[in-house]
Amino acid sequence: MRLNRLTTLCASAAAIAALALGGCTPEQRVNDVPSPTPTPGGEISVAESGVVNSFNPQTTAGNTSINRKLAYATHTGFNYVDNNLEIVPLEDFGRYEKLSDDPLTVKYTVNDGVAWSDGAPVGADDMVLAWAAGSGRYDDERIGDNGTPVSGTRYFDYAGSTEALALTGLPEIGDENRSITLTYSRPYADWETAFGSLTDSGGIAVPAHIVAEGAGLADEKALTTLLLQTPRGTPLEPAPVNPELRAVADYWNTAFSAADLPEDPALYLSNGPFIVQDISPGASLTLVRNEDYDWGPLPELDEITIRFIEDPTAQVAALKDGSVDIISPQPDADLLPGLQTLGNTTLHQGNQLAYDHLDLNFNGVFATRAVREAFMETVPRQQIVEATVAQLQPGAQPLDSQVFLTDQAGYEAAAEANGSETFAEADLERARELLDGATPEVRVLYDRDNPYRARAFELIRGSAAQAGFTVVDGGLPAAEWAAGLGTGSYDAAIFGWTASGVGVAGVPQVFRTGAASNYNGFSSPDADALMAELVAEPDAQRRDELRIEIDQLIWDARYGLPLYQLPGLSASADTIEKVEYMPNSTGLWWNFWEWAVVR
Repeated sequence: MRLNRLTTLCASAAAIAALALGGCTPEQRVNDVPSPTPTPGGEISVAESGVVNSFNPQTTAGNTSINRKLAYATHTGFNYVDNNLEIVPLEDFGRYEKLSDDPLTVKYTVNDGVAWSDGAPVGADDMVLAWAAGSGRYDDERIGDNGTPVSGTRYFDYAGSTEALALTGLPEIGDENRSITLTYSRPYADWETAFGSLTDSGGIAVPAHIVAEGAGLADEKALTTLLLQTPRGTPLEPAPVNPELRAVADYWNTAFSAADLPEDPALYLSNGPFIVQDISPGASLTLVRNEDYDWGPLPELDEITIRFIEDPTAQVAALKDGSVDIISPQPDADLLPGLQTLGNTTLHQGNQLAYDHLDLNFNGVFATRAVREAFMETVPRQQIVEATVAQLQPGAQPLDSQVFLTDQAGYEAAAEANGSETFAEADLERARELLDGATPEVRVLYDRDNPYRARAFELIRGSAAQAGFTVVDGGLPAAEWAAGLGTGSYDAAIFGWTASGVGVAGVPQVFRTGAASNYNGFSSPDADALMAELVAEPDAQRRDELRIEIDQLIWDARYGLPLYQLPGLSASADTIEKVEYMPNSTGLWWNFWEWAVVR
């Protein structure tokens, strides 16, 4: 799962059939005209909510929707997920092959000629670094009962799930330094997207030769030697901090963060179709064609400008005046009339594989289950839904699962089993009983530029005050709020997750003890054991059963509350061809190389 600054998605017909997605309507063309002819080359502008702040979206601080879309356009990998939610190999980049089922063994080979935009080849050293960051192999950090670290060290601040690569041994390098082979200690159901998938992880996100230089090592070979010779971390026997590995991880964690274009182009190298040319801080980013790129689908466009426009009305106005060609604003019923009267515009509406939620930190004011439950009892979820998504989707209901969305097969069974009905409506009397006269102060982090989350915060603050809570506004601007996650600077957070639409790795990524995206410190040995079983289980029905059990444990712990599944509302000018949606975290960018200007 990925941080959601509001990704707007719509299922294709095939995806609807596969997922039984509800509420996704066909694309609607306003003032339809005959389709003109595509013109090679050209420039377009795309409006996106949120602001780019990192060239490494695999870090927890950089793990946002807009950063990942940028990585998707500037990188490549071994496969991607198309709008049918099917995995598509990118054989021009390289190949991956399962050599054995017992033990599970997978070989990844990058084709000769694939290179970074500074001319350095992409190869085994880059893959070993990506494997090291995504495996958690060196961490010996031990997490206490309250979900916070008590000893040891965590090196790479990796945002994704380490469940898969933690099962692998040291990579075996071959093919003149262009391949690695990974052997798993036990089966892993999502092996095909566990490593190097463009959709799920941005492919090979950062170059090993740049990280090596930045960390003070001789070259990428020295980095690979360090990574292969450093012992696996053991939380029960933490070792002294390895200074060389610490320097490597610190550089990987922080060096690629940037609100402006770095002076050193090594910090934003591309190995994909486009490369960053310029950034206007807080306003826009310009991508231009990577002229050396020929190891994947070649883009039709010469240039794409991403304009950072958080305000939905401003996005619609920009589409109207022609300053942008594609918009994905915060879905709002008030926008529909204006969009429907624009003319020569295609509208896209439907459910997203995304949801907003309220998470409670398992320390500080919410260290006890009773206080967490009291706060959850004050949340007017139906009122929040009516003030947000129901305006676009009449009849919408609160989301009643932490691991399923309403249009997924296991949702109804999970909602019946997890006890969510307890929190169908706010119960202020029960909240007061649980507080027993206490008046806790709760600071809530959220994106104050996101209208849905701002409305949710105001409704929660007003309701919680009636039970005795003092709710402090910890909202931050769009460019700042995500960096606050996991810092301990707040007690609760309102934000969103989006999903790739394939696999189950997102569950342990968020809910496993000590996982990088487990920002609130939730810890359940029983849930951890079930998640370990989940990621190895090949049978889809059994995986749903496991997720239902995990969901119940999350609710039992009074983790927080899912609020609503997000609808999508997007529009594109009819001067742009091949703009197509799907319900995953990549959104309309999934086939950006096909976008074309028509005359």
